[in-house]
Amino acid sequence: MKRTSRISAPLRRVALCAVVVLAATSASVAAADEAAGPFGVTAVVGASPASARVGALFGADKAGNLSGNHFCTASVVHSRQRDLIVTAAHCVDGVGESTGLVFVPGYRDGQAPYGVWRLGKRYLPDGWAHGQSEDSDVAFAVVAERDGKRVEDVTGSNRFAAGVATGATAVTVTGYPDSREVPVSCTNKPVPRSVTQQRIDCPEFTGGTSGSPWVNGDHEVVGILGGHEQGGSTPDVSYSVVLGREAAELYKDATGD
Repeated sequence: MKRTSRISAPLRRVALCAVVVLAATSASVAAADEAAGPFGVTAVVGASPASARVGALFGADKAGNLSGNHFCTASVVHSRQRDLIVTAAHCVDGVGESTGLVFVPGYRDGQAPYGVWRLGKRYLPDGWAHGQSEDSDVAFAVVAERDGKRVEDVTGSNRFAAGVATGATAVTVTGYPDSREVPVSCTNKPVPRSVTQQRIDCPEFTGGTSGSPWVNGDHEVVGILGGHEQGGSTPDVSYSVVLGREAAELYKDATGD
């Protein structure tokens, strides 16, 4: 399971040999951002317009004390209202019901360079709402305006694309491991696990990376880290629902189109 067990859980400092890999060169990170390789290498993501679209989720009660308190990942996707994020259903279903949730795009080292945005209405597929099917582990949430602005106007967005064949191109996965205060990313080519699930081999995508977007070279979100085993039971293999008709209909509901 890629998400942490509690939204208020403290950072788990994990000593892993892959720290060397995570210290990859900036050139490697740039190549990964372009979905061009090197494949299967996980590296810290530098601050950029592309990384600003990805952020961490927190309980609203942690908005004034962000450091060490993120628990899942989400990203901004284009909508007519310019106020929509996508994540895994298991990241937002029943989580933060008493206090609410906030999204911090571009989160880094306890700082919120693009602001702290409160989540409003959440959209969950029927397959998740009526049985928590692993084949329906995707969700959208509307983000409230902040200082008269909408989140997409501040961070930009990727497009949400259902119906893209698994492995049609390489994708870059970007997320926030709960053991780190910066995002990491990895580029590789997904492969089918089943008709409804896809997998990717990328090292050190640990707890906290649930909800990470899988973005292709056309800046389209074609997967969301989650699904089988809520994203995977090991750090080196991650999963996503194949974004098909159910995901497309959910996006339509969330955008009102």
